[in-house]
Amino acid sequence: MAADPRFDEAIHAPNRLRICGLLRPVDSADFAVLRSALGLSEANLSKTIRSLADLGYVRTAKSASPSREDARRTTTVSLTSAGKRAFDAHLAALRDLAEGRLSPSVDRHDG
Repeated sequence: MAADPRFDEAIHAPNRLRICGLLRPVDSADFAVLRSALGLSEANLSKTIRSLADLGYVRTAKSASPSREDARRTTTVSLTSAGKRAFDAHLAALRDLAEGRLSPSVDRHDG
């Protein structure tokens, strides 16, 4: 089922768009994997994920690391159902734009 085109300014920011793009095809991704794939600092990635979480687009989960013997925990990040819908709608709006069809719907998020 194709998403109705809806440009989402909150997702459109480059790092947010890249995070959503990396998360869309998977159930979840490890924070360290995202950091490495995106080439972001830990602080920058954390802030960006927090922004997406505040919008309800991603969720994080902490768990004991199966590969570590110490008490450190790993963080995984996943898109929520709302995040998937928003990302799919944003991509549909970008496709419309690329094909010369302008979509009148724009989601604006404060913050």
